[in-house]
Amino acid sequence: MNEMVDLIEKEHMRLDLPEIGVGDIVKVYTKIHEGDKERIQMFEGVVIRRRGGNTRATFTIRKVSYGVGIEKTFPVHSPLIDRIDVLSKSKVRRSKLYYLRNLRGKAAKLKEKRV
Repeated sequence: MNEMVDLIEKEHMRLDLPEIGVGDIVKVYTKIHEGDKERIQMFEGVVIRRRGGNTRATFTIRKVSYGVGIEKTFPVHSPLIDRIDVLSKSKVRRSKLYYLRNLRGKAAKLKEKRV
């Protein structure tokens, strides 16, 4: 039964997006429909969570805008995502970075991963 579901889901998976991990700083460009027009909106922040598998996979991005923390969850294989740019990768020891919600300023910085 699971094999059948996996085969059907593979048809809808996107292979053109980069591999993103927890702790990465990314820019996500999404398509926004306003009336009869369509535009692309950018959301930049730190990936604090990855969840799910196959076509149900999602990731959550957190940014601070005018002193207010904003988190947005995106489906990885969504057709509304135009592209994803990975700006930097960070060295993290957790799979979920929920502790960043309680940190402000320099304390919320992550160590950059050296390649």
